[in-house]
Amino acid sequence: MFDKKIVFNSSLPRSGSTLMQNILAQNPRFYCTPTSGVLDLLLASRKYYTELAEFKAQDPALMQKGFIQYCRYAINGFFEGITDKPVCVDKCRAWFHYHDWIKQFAPNPKYIVCIRDLRAVLSSMEKLFHKNRDRSDPDEVTGALTMITVNNRVMHWLNAPPVGIAVARLIEAVQTNLLKQLHIVRFEDLTSNPGKVMKQVYDYLDEPYFEHDFNNIAQLTQENDQYHTIYGDHHIRRKVEPVAVDFVNVLGKSICDTVRANYALFYNAFYPGMV
Repeated sequence: MFDKKIVFNSSLPRSGSTLMQNILAQNPRFYCTPTSGVLDLLLASRKYYTELAEFKAQDPALMQKGFIQYCRYAINGFFEGITDKPVCVDKCRAWFHYHDWIKQFAPNPKYIVCIRDLRAVLSSMEKLFHKNRDRSDPDEVTGALTMITVNNRVMHWLNAPPVGIAVARLIEAVQTNLLKQLHIVRFEDLTSNPGKVMKQVYDYLDEPYFEHDFNNIAQLTQENDQYHTIYGDHHIRRKVEPVAVDFVNVLGKSICDTVRANYALFYNAFYPGMV
């Protein structure tokens, strides 16, 4: 029987998920992935399990039992193959969206969900857009209006991957009461009081606390950002400290007010009282 503890880092973009992975990776018990494709392996298997005639032609209940065990051994086997550490934290923002399936092969799944003020998320995207103008953005089509103005870009990001779909999944978690299964980590809290936040993370994971060095966070997760879009910046600062709040300067007050008003459910759930 496998004895890996699998933890799912299922966070919003630009909200500290890479930082979280590298903080946890200081603990010698933890193996923490960069952006992971493990869920995609399982989704591909689910597609064939659902569609292949060879499975359809057999006892459905028996096939379901076999598939669920397959998923359990697949994810454990993946991590058995790459690490001997007992706790594995897999980073993919879609994990909790599949909770009803995941809990069948990973009983009592643990989800760490890093979030951030949406205006700051969008501000970060806007800064990366300007920083990487030498690279092509597949969403910027010559002759189209999609990415011409700040407002165009913000509206696009809020209605497309990676930001829009991640926010929609989180809002659904609020509406369906899945939120009670998730451990929410606000980026603003993590960067201003990392000791308190990490103690809460360890309590949620039922793991003994590890004394982290928040002044010297080494980049232990490695990935080549050239394989991501221009918004895939996975480098971290060595010291955990608050980040300047500049979204009004970057996006403009009108856009910030519109985002705050249109996503009242998000703000009421995670940032009550914030203007």
